[in-house]
Amino acid sequence: MKILVTGGAGFIGSHIVNTYINAGHAVTVIDDLSSGNKKFINPKANFYHLSINSPKVKTILEKEKITVINHHAAQISVTDSVSDPLFDANSNIIGTLQLLQNAVSLKVEKFIFASTGGAMYGEQKKFPASEEHPCQPLSPYGISKLSAEHYINYYGMQHGLNTTIFRYSNVYGPCQNPHGEAGVVAIFCQKLIEGTPPIIWGDGEQTRDFISVRDIAKANSVALNPQCTGVFNVGTGNETSVNFIAQSLLKISKTDLIAKYGPQKKGEQRRSSIDSKKLIKNFGWKSSISLEEGLVETFNYFKDEIS
Repeated sequence: MKILVTGGAGFIGSHIVNTYINAGHAVTVIDDLSSGNKKFINPKANFYHLSINSPKVKTILEKEKITVINHHAAQISVTDSVSDPLFDANSNIIGTLQLLQNAVSLKVEKFIFASTGGAMYGEQKKFPASEEHPCQPLSPYGISKLSAEHYINYYGMQHGLNTTIFRYSNVYGPCQNPHGEAGVVAIFCQKLIEGTPPIIWGDGEQTRDFISVRDIAKANSVALNPQCTGVFNVGTGNETSVNFIAQSLLKISKTDLIAKYGPQKKGEQRRSSIDSKKLIKNFGWKSSISLEEGLVETFNYFKDEIS
């Protein structure tokens, strides 16, 4: 297949590019490098330094004869979405709409979209949350992702576009950016390697559903199946506290440091976990990287990078 991965220089996108190339697919990457890193791009991929909002995207799709669009380019900061909802919407809604228009115009066979499970369901009523759980996003980021989902479903119904929407839980692993609003695993790894204690905001008992980026990449291979259509959660279904993550990484790092605590972040979600039985039952995907294995792999990656 000839696949376009938007955001292919990013944390998750770069892993998906590698997985596709290793499977023998021809991959093109579009990334504006606003949050991605050129060094993460597989040298076998065709790379275009470009925003998804650029009118040149259609020309690239035609030139590379793209049959599958895997859309991972996005504004991913919840904090930035709160401070600048218009910027967030322009990237996550308008950018997605333009890709959908191009996909239909050029008769692209498949459209895969990276959505969010962590921010989609708000304060959950059931644990873990299935795809049928009410969507009640608490931030402009979650709202823009939900809006994009609605447009994708519309294009599927109106134009017959084959679509897959993945709602990810909290993804962690090698290549994650430990700066800014990054995942707690990456942030803790960097601090420990630099010899500073990790800081836990609040009491540390807030929970998340942590999943390895390698399991996410594997799900994106499943999505190439034409029968894999609709909305799917992609997570482990397990709740893990921030305290547990901190203590696990302290143990892995073999340090004498002790975690510090700071004030709870305003509006932070208390608990989160998502149910992936739909994807497991229908397409045989399941998470295979244990949290322990994934944390060791991630810590060692950052240790090699920083040293």
